[in-house]
Amino acid sequence: MTGKLIVAPDYKTIEGALVFLAGPIQGAPRWQEKAIKYLQLSAPEINIANPRRPDKHYSKGEFPPELYAEQVDWETFHLKKAGECGVILFWLAREAEHKCHRAYGQATRFELSEWKVKHERDFVKLAVGIEEGFTGARYIARRFSQDCPSLRIFTTLEETCQEAIRLV
Repeated sequence: MTGKLIVAPDYKTIEGALVFLAGPIQGAPRWQEKAIKYLQLSAPEINIANPRRPDKHYSKGEFPPELYAEQVDWETFHLKKAGECGVILFWLAREAEHKCHRAYGQATRFELSEWKVKHERDFVKLAVGIEEGFTGARYIARRFSQDCPSLRIFTTLEETCQEAIRLV
């Protein structure tokens, strides 16, 4: 069986495990493309949910307000699916392009906190990686070491993808 790639805003019926690619989009490098390639080559049976829409949706470098609710709903749906049957892969990529009007990774930081608690309480599977240079990395790593000492934080995207595959 070959896994499916689900890209926002599309929904597809899937069978089997789902890996959700959680992490910064606005101001971030296109790390999702590398993760998808790695996951598809290493574990082609895995379904992947990618919240990064095609470039046409980011024409001005920011997310269009008219698509906001649709995007949040899509992400919430697929995060829950991955939490139930799969893995949420968090890659905290360092900022590539600064946006003065918003904090970098603001939604990701909220989601990471939310799913950290679900990992502790409900044993949701998480694969977490932090790229050197991601702001706040030291604090995040410290809090995970205190509350989730068995969850290892990786320093490369490839290692983080390998952990997601292992957890599936």
